[in-house]
Amino acid sequence: MAAYNRARLPKTPNPFVIGIHEPMREELTLQDLAVIGSIPTQLDGRYLKMGANPVRPASGGHNWFLGDGMVHGLAIKDGKALWYRNRWIGSRTAAAALGRPAAPGPRRGANDTVNTNVVDIGGRAFAVVEAGSFPVELSDTLETQRYNPFEGTLAGSFTGHPHRDPITGETHAIAYDGRVWDAIRHVVVSAAGKVVRDVPIAVQHGPCVHDCAITARFVIVLDLPVTFSMRAVLAGHRFPFRWNSAHHARVGLLPRHGRATDIVWCDVEPCFVFHAVNAFDGEDGRVILDVIAYPTMFTSEGGELDTLGRLERWTLDPTTQRVERRVIDQAAQEFPRIDERRFGQRYRYAYTVSVPADGNPQLAGATTLYKHDLEKGERRVHPFGEHHVPGEFVFVPASEGAGEDEGWLMGFVIDTAHETTDFAILDARSFEAPPLAIVRLGHRIPPCFHGNWFPTP
Repeated sequence: MAAYNRARLPKTPNPFVIGIHEPMREELTLQDLAVIGSIPTQLDGRYLKMGANPVRPASGGHNWFLGDGMVHGLAIKDGKALWYRNRWIGSRTAAAALGRPAAPGPRRGANDTVNTNVVDIGGRAFAVVEAGSFPVELSDTLETQRYNPFEGTLAGSFTGHPHRDPITGETHAIAYDGRVWDAIRHVVVSAAGKVVRDVPIAVQHGPCVHDCAITARFVIVLDLPVTFSMRAVLAGHRFPFRWNSAHHARVGLLPRHGRATDIVWCDVEPCFVFHAVNAFDGEDGRVILDVIAYPTMFTSEGGELDTLGRLERWTLDPTTQRVERRVIDQAAQEFPRIDERRFGQRYRYAYTVSVPADGNPQLAGATTLYKHDLEKGERRVHPFGEHHVPGEFVFVPASEGAGEDEGWLMGFVIDTAHETTDFAILDARSFEAPPLAIVRLGHRIPPCFHGNWFPTP
């Protein structure tokens, strides 16, 4: 095991830098990892996940969404766990704190922090973030990083939640910029990894648009009442978005190849959505959109999470320009994932993570995964047990031609009692059964945000 660049954590009462959220302070390289059970031999690739892991957490005003990015990687081949690595993203701020050179490549603006997701675009792994920095291209071993605006084709900000159309191979994003309050953008990156479309969309107040969705006909734009707050900035808060009751809540249907003037806006009751599950075109011309919806968000002065999300199905009618909302599951949950081969198409299964009923940022009660059968209206539960906190789990199909739900679910599970982490692999079809395999890591990985499976070509 190699460990270096140890960071020091200041004493602070902030809930997002203590307990389960306490940042890792070292970069580790662990090899030949112990495995409990049997890793399916078909799995050959890397699981990569990102989160905020500040080298020097601020003593005040910190928020879960802020801080230097850290990527965690685990390589699997021939039924073995070959290695685990965690590396800080080499932003100027993180590099200066660690006393080493920053990652090369062009920057966009003063803030080059990237901390939200790791995605495959054009056959390469990119760390991405919304509202600011260019993406960072990562080497297979995570040792080499380069800020790369898709070979110079990305003119502005990007997103932490791009989505690839499995039919065309294009990646779609709705991008916003905290410094630009009157426009967001629909950005399309080709299968070759270059921007081929960048269309501005007029908005008001600088909305926070964390995610989007697509169908065969439309890109879905979430313009909801969390917007840039100059009042929060002037009060010294580093996270600048707050609930804005004066902002008109609406969902846009932008034709995939249309202009901004072609967008059809559908009114929706005020609420907020971090994550869309999926969307598809209905046979009657309406659009179905599944989301995790919150009644409000960031209403407090400090910008803390203040309500719980539930799984809802929204039916968007471009004729009446209204959204009909139906609750699928009242239970508090987040981080929805599906079989990505069904993205933008009719689908059946969704997988989510439970959230504590009290919304505790320490996530002490978030011990289960949910599997939703949207055709039957059923929910199945996989409990990891007391003190075990799962993060987002990713679905990996068993083969290119495998059926929906024929494959595995994988992700990190934090053991808060022992300050360790399990990488768990479940059989998606035997959801309630014990994991097929667990790779046990002797340290706690903070909850992080998003990640993906990168199969070896």
